[in-house]
Amino acid sequence: MKRVLIVKLGALGDIVHAIPVAAALRRAHPAARIDWLVSAKHRGILDLVPVIDRRLVINDRGAGAGGGILDAIRELRRGQYDVALDLQGLVKSAVFARSSGAERVVGFASHYLRERFARPFYTEVYDPGGAGIYGAGERHVVFTNLGLLERLGIHAVAPEFPIDRVESAVAADISARTAGRYALLNPGAAWPTKRWEPARLAGVAAALREQHALASVVIWGPGEEALAREVVAASSGAAILSPKTSISDLVELSRGATLFVSGDTGPAHIAAAVGTPIVGIYGPTRPSRNGPWSPDDVTVTRDAVCQCHHLRRCRLKTMCLSDIQVGEVLGAIERRLAGARRV
Repeated sequence: MKRVLIVKLGALGDIVHAIPVAAALRRAHPAARIDWLVSAKHRGILDLVPVIDRRLVINDRGAGAGGGILDAIRELRRGQYDVALDLQGLVKSAVFARSSGAERVVGFASHYLRERFARPFYTEVYDPGGAGIYGAGERHVVFTNLGLLERLGIHAVAPEFPIDRVESAVAADISARTAGRYALLNPGAAWPTKRWEPARLAGVAAALREQHALASVVIWGPGEEALAREVVAASSGAAILSPKTSISDLVELSRGATLFVSGDTGPAHIAAAVGTPIVGIYGPTRPSRNGPWSPDDVTVTRDAVCQCHHLRRCRLKTMCLSDIQVGEVLGAIERRLAGARRV
């Protein structure tokens, strides 16, 4: 096997969850060329992954850098791939994988696909078992992604996340302002159902200062600055607002953090990938599938009672995350920090 294409267009957290596939491929086939087709919006994280040879960028959202769909297909055909792996499970991604001309196009079995009509585009499939893509009891998506490699005779034991260290003026500034001891608090998420109340996150910041002399830095992404400012304003001076960050900044901020508190979001998965201690706050998604994968990390979750699994908008008057109080999260933080001190 000399040339491999990975198709995983987005989103940010999903791409992070797929990085171990590239790492396992590189370990098994050191001389192979490994290319990755990615949406232009999410290229930044892959630029930090050294085991990838080429990042093929597609502008599939009508704005920003990257070629269009026809340009991407032409580039894929030039790749002369032996194998194409579709880790996305959409019709669009399956079409790209098949359009590469690879002799083997590998995807997931129908019950695991996000769009089942993707199945006819594969020459072979991997069946993760279980109830399906969002079924209860499903194993973590990182290990499910690695399972796809079994079709290639690769059996990865543990996930690896090769992410380069880079210079970050933002991370250096935050480290200087906090004497190198800070927690990252992330109030944002693409889905409203994944956002914990800013006032409660501010309460966490106040407790971290009082109980651990730990400063809190509130991070934010596009469209989330107002939400982050709300946390800072309610924290009685315990939290500071992060400057605008690039993906590289976020990676280095996470590497230096004592703790990361967040819902199910891309930044949280980046933090997990670089080994930051995490306390996750979960409701509409299951930690068993989407949470931090380190057994040392702790999640506070309402997935067992949530009525809106994998829905962006809650169907009820009150979101399940509203049931999670500050004290419960602080208890989880104590357990996680105690575990970090034992290491």
